[in-house]
Amino acid sequence: MRSPFSPLYLLLFIFAIGLLLTVVQIGVVTIAFSRLGLSQSSAFLLLFASLFGSVINLPLFSISSSQPLTPPSNPVLGGLLRQIQQEFTGRTLIAINVGGGLIPIFFSLYLLYHNNPDLGQLLIGIGGVAIISYLTSRPVPGLGIGMPVFIAPISAALLAIFLAPEQSAPLAYISGTLGVLIGADLLRLRDIGNMGLPIAAIGGAGTFDGIFLTGLVAVLLA
Repeated sequence: MRSPFSPLYLLLFIFAIGLLLTVVQIGVVTIAFSRLGLSQSSAFLLLFASLFGSVINLPLFSISSSQPLTPPSNPVLGGLLRQIQQEFTGRTLIAINVGGGLIPIFFSLYLLYHNNPDLGQLLIGIGGVAIISYLTSRPVPGLGIGMPVFIAPISAALLAIFLAPEQSAPLAYISGTLGVLIGADLLRLRDIGNMGLPIAAIGGAGTFDGIFLTGLVAVLLA
């Protein structure tokens, strides 16, 4: 089996580090986190933890899965994002990505504790984003569940502004993060079971995609 560690991957990782430093330098991401009550150093630490955590998937449980009728298309983007092929055994391991899933969830709990949002507004925000995420997400053969990138953050921002203008930033982050987790991940487990994937990771599309990206963009828009 070909090793996923190659000069190309090293170059992509270095490029990601450079891009991260650039984004922090111009203040785009730190502006989002400052609206959530974080200092620049705390925001920087959270970003780096998410970046390095994006390579770690923690196993949760497994579900029965059926072999897809058509083989998945691979490689992706001309081979730049090739997947490690694993033998299909009739079950799919459900995992959670540390950087793209676990850290955003814990940060949402942190915001819940420190902002104490109204329970009704919180349920409407999370529930609204979850419904929209479920309706706009689709199974992508060989990859998992995909959805348009900006649908969830825009929805979370609009709901937060309408429900609680004075707390729109934390409510947008929480609604976007947990809404996508519920609507595009948990409610789509049955679809995952029909795709024949050896492993499916919640938030595993990468740090600056999926759940993590949804929360940040929602805050910037709110």
